[in-house]
Amino acid sequence: NYPVVDFQTYFNIPMSKDAYTSLIPALKQNIQHLTQQNGVDYLMQFTRHSFLFETDQAAFGNEKRLSPEQTLLYSHSDCDDRSALFFYLVKEIYDLPMIVLLYPSHVTIAIKFDKPIGKSITYNGDQYSICEPTPQAKNLSIGEINRALKHTPYEVVYAYHPIGQK
Repeated sequence: NYPVVDFQTYFNIPMSKDAYTSLIPALKQNIQHLTQQNGVDYLMQFTRHSFLFETDQAAFGNEKRLSPEQTLLYSHSDCDDRSALFFYLVKEIYDLPMIVLLYPSHVTIAIKFDKPIGKSITYNGDQYSICEPTPQAKNLSIGEINRALKHTPYEVVYAYHPIGQK
């Protein structure tokens, strides 16, 4: 039962060996013949559609951040739970630079690809493409953001850079 912690800690909670070995090799096999972009899209769709959406307030009565492994165990999850799971999957499978975007009532991920996809976000001179792991009214592609958030200010609350990258 994890307490609400800062985003850097939250987005680095590991999976148990059993959960890791039952999930990551299967996902790698499913995406082995896909391009990096299509593989990331596969992981985004997996995270978006594998669980029912329910806010923590409705499910638990208060904020409860689920670890990636807990998200797999619960039948429902919210945007921060899915973002943490998606972040974990992309980190383990592709190890791409990512940023965590915090909006007033939403959390999502943006990834630095070799070339930006769709409308990109500039952070510290690099271009990141939003990858929305939470279901939206419109099925968003890589590089698309929910219309309601288009002009909403956000904060980058965590930036991940693989070892050897800036």
